[in-house]
Amino acid sequence: MILSLDVGNTQIYGGVFDGPLNKEKMLLSFRRSSKQGSSSDEVGIFLRTVLKENNIDPQQITQIVFCSVVPEVIYSLRGACQKYFNITPFILQAGVRTGLKIKYRNPLEVGADRIANSIAATHLFPNKNLVLVDLGTATTFCAVTADKDYLGGSIIAGLKLSMESLEAKTAKLPSVEIVSREQVLGQSTVESLQSGLFYGHLGAMREIINRISNECFRGEKPHVIGTGGFSSLFDKEKIFDSIIPDLVLKGNLIALAMQQETKK
Repeated sequence: MILSLDVGNTQIYGGVFDGPLNKEKMLLSFRRSSKQGSSSDEVGIFLRTVLKENNIDPQQITQIVFCSVVPEVIYSLRGACQKYFNITPFILQAGVRTGLKIKYRNPLEVGADRIANSIAATHLFPNKNLVLVDLGTATTFCAVTADKDYLGGSIIAGLKLSMESLEAKTAKLPSVEIVSREQVLGQSTVESLQSGLFYGHLGAMREIINRISNECFRGEKPHVIGTGGFSSLFDKEKIFDSIIPDLVLKGNLIALAMQQETKK
């Protein structure tokens, strides 16, 4: 079994996979706060506990792969893998084989999660122009050509971050549950916040996707993939051609397989 982890700014998203590449089955998914300062013991004990609580023997984990946009967590997570699983993890980071041609001015600036998403997307949808929208702490947009050129993208504040900012910077606006709304007109403060967050984000995504299509693909419609924790909220809006919440975890697996092929 393979343990795949995505270390984001607010959460660690993990999954346990079993089976051959492209046919692997996710046996378990989980999330945990990725607060800075967590020791390797805290992380290691959590990982072993969440596996045991879901009837997975930690000794069945034979490989661990992760990507991280939080440099401070990498050291603790690497130590946790070595101490609690006796496994040296594969870390998706600059310099590893990805199959992508990074067109960023400084390729080292591209987040590892965006690279993982792009690896998985080009593998699942070969020979297609792609726009990837990852709805996490930030909502990120990536443009990838049919030839696997990673062109770049855009970044905006995510839904939860936007809500927390409104709560923190205003006197009377409360924290609300982030949900999809049938109507844009709210008839209470909570409904007004929810509709503003939902439709504001929807409008921003439509505009950015449209502009990326025109700038990068000469107006030809790319295949648009939604991923991340909030992607399913927009299922009814038909803004995405595919919704794959665990895209980054799949990208980790493919990157791991690439490294193993290189070593043969």
